[in-house]
Amino acid sequence: METAQDLKMNVYKFGNKTADGNSKLRNLLGGKGANLAEMSWLGIPVPAGFTITTEVCTQYNQYGQEETIAMIKPEVEEAIKNIEEIMGSTFGDKDNPLLISVRSGARVSMPGMMDTVLNLGLNDEVVLGLAAKTNNERFAWDSYRRFIQMYGGVVLGMKPESKDDIDPFEEIMEHLKDKRHIELDTEFTVQDLQDLVYDFKDAVKKRTGHDFPTDPWDQLWGAVIAVFNSWNGDRAVYYRKMHNYPADWGTAVNVQAMVYGNMGENSGTGVCFTRDAGTGENVFNGEYLIDAQGEDVVAGVRTPLQITKLGSERWAELAKVDEEERVANYPSLEEKMPEIFKELDGYQDKLEKHYRDMQDMEFTIQEGKLWILQTRNGKRTGAAMVKIAIDLLKSKMISEKEALLMLEPNKLDELLHPVFDTGALKRAHVIAQGLPASPGAATGQLVFFADEANKYKNSILCRIETSPEDLEGMNIAKGILTARGGMTSHAAVVARGMGKCCVSGAGALKINYKGRSLRVGDKVYHEGDWISLNGSTGNIIEGKVATVEPELSGEFAEIMELADKYSKMKVRTNADSPKDALVAKNFGAQGIGLTRTEHMFFEVDRIRAMREMILAETVKGRKHALEELLPMQRKDFEGIFEAMAGLPVTIRLLDPPLHEFVPHQLATQKDLAEDMHISLQAVKNKVADLSEFNPMLGHRGCRLGNTYPEITEMQTRAIIEAALNLKERGIEAKPEIMIPLVGTYAEFLEQEKIIRGTAQDVFDERNDSIEFMVGTMMEIPRATLIADKIAERADFFSFGTNDLTQMTYGYSRDDAGKFLPIYLDKGILTSDPFEILDQEGVGQLVEIGTERGRKTKPNLKVGICGEHGGEPNSVEFCYNTDLDYVSCSPFRVPIARLSAAQAQIKAS
Repeated sequence: METAQDLKMNVYKFGNKTADGNSKLRNLLGGKGANLAEMSWLGIPVPAGFTITTEVCTQYNQYGQEETIAMIKPEVEEAIKNIEEIMGSTFGDKDNPLLISVRSGARVSMPGMMDTVLNLGLNDEVVLGLAAKTNNERFAWDSYRRFIQMYGGVVLGMKPESKDDIDPFEEIMEHLKDKRHIELDTEFTVQDLQDLVYDFKDAVKKRTGHDFPTDPWDQLWGAVIAVFNSWNGDRAVYYRKMHNYPADWGTAVNVQAMVYGNMGENSGTGVCFTRDAGTGENVFNGEYLIDAQGEDVVAGVRTPLQITKLGSERWAELAKVDEEERVANYPSLEEKMPEIFKELDGYQDKLEKHYRDMQDMEFTIQEGKLWILQTRNGKRTGAAMVKIAIDLLKSKMISEKEALLMLEPNKLDELLHPVFDTGALKRAHVIAQGLPASPGAATGQLVFFADEANKYKNSILCRIETSPEDLEGMNIAKGILTARGGMTSHAAVVARGMGKCCVSGAGALKINYKGRSLRVGDKVYHEGDWISLNGSTGNIIEGKVATVEPELSGEFAEIMELADKYSKMKVRTNADSPKDALVAKNFGAQGIGLTRTEHMFFEVDRIRAMREMILAETVKGRKHALEELLPMQRKDFEGIFEAMAGLPVTIRLLDPPLHEFVPHQLATQKDLAEDMHISLQAVKNKVADLSEFNPMLGHRGCRLGNTYPEITEMQTRAIIEAALNLKERGIEAKPEIMIPLVGTYAEFLEQEKIIRGTAQDVFDERNDSIEFMVGTMMEIPRATLIADKIAERADFFSFGTNDLTQMTYGYSRDDAGKFLPIYLDKGILTSDPFEILDQEGVGQLVEIGTERGRKTKPNLKVGICGEHGGEPNSVEFCYNTDLDYVSCSPFRVPIARLSAAQAQIKAS
């Protein structure tokens, strides 16, 4: 009897206007496989093939190669026969050979992060059959050398042995080019290509100790397993961590019949976008190469040509090429193959309307016939993301809710960072021109190797061309500069996905890796020299260029208005100064969820008074010092209340242990002793007395206020007097006084008594009053469990998820870096709990505290003010837990606003 596993499909076929799957099976077939199936149903010319599901990858990771191949072998053999029937050729046949490609395909786009093998199925006999069948000997041998090069690198591990080495196959090719005095791969003769094939195979034998595999089925299984392995390769793992993609998703494997762009002048390959991925402009654009295969375009081996005439003219203007030279040497596809362009233009329009989003497409032209190899929702910058969503909405292609859901909240961050000052740009010295691959402004010091990108605080990674192995360095660098590659190269696509400034294809650059230098004309720039990149124009500029704060676009404002329309949960900010408060308010903050008063004490003119208070031996002495601090605190609060006029402001009373305020260096201790007219030993004794074995769990928070009530009295007085002063000026202040680190009901009562008593004293003195609230920061697990009791007196709860996470896990945030990366690598933790709220454990305490608090006080105001308040997944959790607000740093306010709207739309 067949089991459920026996009936379950592991392989899904597509081609000839039919398919086993469709775009709804993205999680099972991966994005690429799902879209290939969908395009088959749409009648788009897709080479026949099949997809091995993501579940097989998971099975492979669990049980290994032998069992996995045994499980899928019958289905794969059947699927190969299906390709043979549709394409009219036979896999492994020397007279009528079918060659195939093997590509990865995760459920989300991960450009360049996993492996691909093209032209699979070639050997010494099949290459002769391919040459005879196509009557194109050069094409056959070019395909064979490409196959050995790709298979050798991907499956057999033929990679450079150190960063100073070049790819072993590239080294062989460069040697032959020097010998033949040629520059381009297309200049190789048939004999050259045959020599390369045999030299490549010799290199494989020397490095691996084994002959290059000749059996097509052995080649296929090797490639399939290599793609599965690449899911856990260094660059894929790093990319997943960057985007918080789970490791258990796995990748699908897509096997397709090869179509050939390297069959001469009437063949080619390219990548195109239905809209501009950098700006969002509704302009069809892309790049192509004649007599090339797909990897040539994205690898940047040759700088490609433009798809459209308009794009070609723009490129020519940047490259300082006149019209006659452009038409002769750099024709657009629209000009060179007008019928193919018209067909491609029709498909891009059809696919964008079908998917209702910008598409990134790969295509191949084989002897005048167009094939579409892939479509996916295109990677785009934050600015393009916003513009595309608004444009699609205005064209009625999508609804308001769909427009919000298609946005990635974290990418809004790209719109909030500085851009070059226009005046400074006019004075700047432009040393070279490249392609504006990814907009933005970047200034930094030159580095030439990805693993050295963190050598400087601000670095510009400069490469001849980038590869997927450079991902981590690209992420660290402020900007990316390449000498080769176009707008669709690996560097460009990945940079746009990261929101990173990138200039590519700057052919005037002569990069010397060994000398760690960059030559432009007669000028040489060395590692550590400063340069600037303008990703919007492609200009490469000598030295630093001044920046200014960005002006938010009209589309950005429209998106934020739309987000507020669909969100009931408020977004506040964490701000300790009027400046931060104003920035956040301009970004749409609806109040302040956390003002940390201790930050105000570290300024030079205040730290002395703070230290005087700490060193005082009597209450009278402490009060004297606090009287000096009172007007300073009051002024700070007035500024913040004024900045947030009419909006609530939550102020946390003094939280850190006192040892953070005293000097620990001998020289500073001497200065303090002289200033205070006390002995050095007295200072040393006090510093030693304040020292604690575990300050995080020591004398801090409400424990300070309850042992030194005069601190709470001073801070309360400063808050209430500031609010009353603003009231006299006609400005409404809404203070919410927050007691930190409460673990018992009695602790809260003691602090509340001091706060309300002091406030009443001020009201009596001023013969005036204001409304204010008293609440607590829920950051100790015990407090969440007795929340029903605390809510009898508290007006609000604010979950301090930073400390709550520390205390729930028992991890010190300052020391967790020693083991957290290992835990993440081993899968002990799926994400850093200090970055993404742990919903299972810490989140459960938030839920318990909220539920129990509101059981006592149904109208209890509840929010969070930890770093999680601006993280999209955590914001969604807060919405589902029915919190009133989240609070985050000023520059994350737009992200939280969008995340809150998305959470409500998903829930409804």
